[in-house]
Parts: sequence; structure tokens; C-alpha cells
Amino acid sequence: MQQVKSEAFFAGARPVDPRTLPVPARRSPLQRVNNRFNRAFVLHGAAIRRSFLVAGLLAGATAVYAAHEPIGTGIGALSTLAQGGFAEAGLSVGEISISGQTLTSEQAIFDALGIQPDTSTLAFDVEAARERISELPAIDTVTVRKTYPADVSVAVTEHVPVARWRVDGITFVIDSTGAQIGEDSGAYGDLPLVIGDGAADDALVMIRALGHVPQLQDGLVALSRIADRRWDMIYETGLRIQLPEQGVAQALVKLAAYQSEYQLLQRDLDVIDLRVDSVVAVRPTKREDPKKS
Repeated sequence: MQQVKSEAFFAGARPVDPRTLPVPARRSPLQRVNNRFNRAFVLHGAAIRRSFLVAGLLAGATAVYAAHEPIGTGIGALSTLAQGGFAEAGLSVGEISISGQTLTSEQAIFDALGIQPDTSTLAFDVEAARERISELPAIDTVTVRKTYPADVSVAVTEHVPVARWRVDGITFVIDSTGAQIGEDSGAYGDLPLVIGDGAADDALVMIRALGHVPQLQDGLVALSRIADRRWDMIYETGLRIQLPEQGVAQALVKLAAYQSEYQLLQRDLDVIDLRVDSVVAVRPTKREDPKKS
């Protein structure tokens, strides 16, 4: 800034009576508040704008949360009304056909469908029903279709049963993995019966081994799992064949050879012990001496 000497500054000055100077107009309270706000906005505008933005977002979120329950209730009510309207218009589910099930009861499949008396064909969720049915123990694959105006069809395939497993007094039907796929109602009496803890897990291996020696299957009523380590073969005559932990296939082949040559299974025996590889031990059936009775 250029400096001016005091003599030059006062060169054009003239004396003035202070009483004749104009007096500034008195500001109203509103003007004072407005001026303060303008000054604050100039100095702190960015912070003020951020504050207003945050407050707006909070207010919006609060409004949405407050309206959520009434909106959900309203949508539910509209859905219910629509269901009833479709049903009254003749679009309610009328006929349900179920096919392919043996181990799974029709009632279990019907319950999984989730169809109520007022369920309309339009509103029935095919995919959700299919997922619920597929979770039933015996179900392998399932197809659900709806045919307008009022039909629903369900076609299922079930896991293939390979054996019956009796444990704790209950007999289940199991698949190749040992999984329970239903209770035995008497329709699977031709399947091999395995009994005992752990029998289901190893049943398929033992059943396949027996498939190579069909001459040993006549009169066989059960395979008993012993201490979840080895198997006993139980026959309807009461004969029990004790198999080893290892080398089961070889022991069965040896037993089949003895059966072919000596008809060992038809002998009056209680036990045939094959647990030692180089030995075939037998225990004759004990009979009471009629002279002592």
C-alpha cells in the first residue's frame, strides 16, 4: 500500500461538526439474527451443510423404520385378500397328485407342499414347495408342477434302499451310504438285515462280499456288527459264523469251499469260528441227555 504523508492527507480536509454527521439506522432483532447467520454461514458454511445432510439422513431413516411395520402389515393384508379373491374366482388348488413315493408317506409330502384350503394356484410357490419336499429323508429328486386352473402334481424318486438296519428295537431302511431313508413297515423283507451299532455304515461292503458267495445266503437271517469291528452271520437254525476283522472276503471264500465239500452249514453246530486265518473252529450244538432229564 502506498504511504501518504500526513500533510498531504490533511491538505483537503475541513473541519466538521460531529453533531451534523448521519446516524446509522437502528437494526431490528430479525436483521441482527439474519446478519449473524450470514456471517456464520460465510465462516462455517461447509460444516453447516454437512450437519444439515446428516440430520436429513437420520430423519429419513427414522421415517422409513416407522413406516416399515404398517407397510408390511398392509402388504400382508393385500396378499391375503388377493389369495381369497383368486380362490373365490375358481383358482384355488383343487386336485393334488403325488407319484413315485414308497418310503415317504403321502401325508408327509402334502404337509411339505404347504397348501391350505384358500391357497390359489397363482400364488402357490412351486420352487419353495420343491425345496421343502427334497428335504424329506427318502427323497432323491422331486418335480412339482402346477396346471391351471387348479391342479398341482408332484413326482418323486427315492433313494435306493440296500438293507434294513435294526437298532434299539427299531428297524430302518438304509441306502448305500448307510443313511436312514425311512422305517421298515414290512415292505422290504427281502433286503438283508444288519443289526447293531455301526452296522449301517459298513453294511454295503459286507453285502457286496456276500454277493460273491450265494451258497452262503440260504437261511441267512441277519448280519450282526460286533463292537463296530467285525461281523457275525446269523442263520435261522441258530448257527452263528464269526468272521475276522480283516480278510472277510477270503474267509467267506474258504467257508463256501467247506460248504460245497462238507455241507458245513447243515451240520449240528452252534458256532463256526473263522476269526483266525489258518483255523476253522466249530462248536457243536449242546443237547441235553434225555436219560438225565
